[in-house]
Amino acid sequence: MIEVLPDLPETVLGFRFAGSVTREEYRTVFLPRTRAALGEGWRIRLLVVVDDDCGWFQPGAFWEDLKFGLGTALRHHSLWERIALVSDAEWVTRALTVFGRTIPGEVRHFPRADLAAATDWLAVRPGH
Repeated sequence: MIEVLPDLPETVLGFRFAGSVTREEYRTVFLPRTRAALGEGWRIRLLVVVDDDCGWFQPGAFWEDLKFGLGTALRHHSLWERIALVSDAEWVTRALTVFGRTIPGEVRHFPRADLAAATDWLAVRPGH
């Protein structure tokens, strides 16, 4: 499941991933909001909360993510400013260690207890 996170600063996109993520959810929840922000020239600041029960992406959702990453996100590489990954799931920490350098922008991991700190970090423009 993908859920849009409410009540975030105006310049922050936020999503919560839980359970199993389907292709349809990825296409109808995550992609439209992210593509719209990129299309408007936003400097993307993305809050991603991954629940402990998140089994990650079903194959179709994984394929959509791969296409997005290699297509749209790569074309707009310079617009990805900050990404905060908030999770206590060990696999998120390991994945960030392995793939963190391939993700555009500045990426930080925060434990669930520090969700407010992650949001605050995203709300502040780099260098300020």
